[in-house]
Amino acid sequence: MMKIPKTKAAWKKLQATSLKEAFRLDKEYAREIKRLTVPAIAELMGASEDSLYKWLSNASMPTNLVPSYEHICGIDFITQYLAIRSHKLLIDIPTGRQAAEIGLAEFQQLSADTTSLLVKHYQNGGEIDQTVEALTKLMAGAAFHRANIKTQPELEFDGDVE
Repeated sequence: MMKIPKTKAAWKKLQATSLKEAFRLDKEYAREIKRLTVPAIAELMGASEDSLYKWLSNASMPTNLVPSYEHICGIDFITQYLAIRSHKLLIDIPTGRQAAEIGLAEFQQLSADTTSLLVKHYQNGGEIDQTVEALTKLMAGAAFHRANIKTQPELEFDGDVE
């Protein structure tokens, strides 16, 4: 059984190895970080305690309730597990930050550093954790710029529009 971390940063490094563990990790995060009990989660979901305990023990929650369960718990181990099991990659798209947060020059440097780590890994078996972390940061930076470009308002023209 996996040791339950105490800090939010430590939680972000965890990865569920089964659907049942994903349900348990969501519940444990809600208990440790948000101080929510199973009865409190059930009440917020509008479900009975018995139903929630059954879903958790069987890892068989109706799929339309998973988003609200994860929202209440404050973390998304179930979604992450299902994506990984389907050979998909999930990246949190940054929202609500200034474009200067990761500027183009910084993004270019991150790209060069990441490529260097990747080459070192393939040539000499470089540090796996450091390379994976750099790749994740690079993908998150690309996702940020993608989201930033998609949400920019239309260009304004001179003159009044009637």
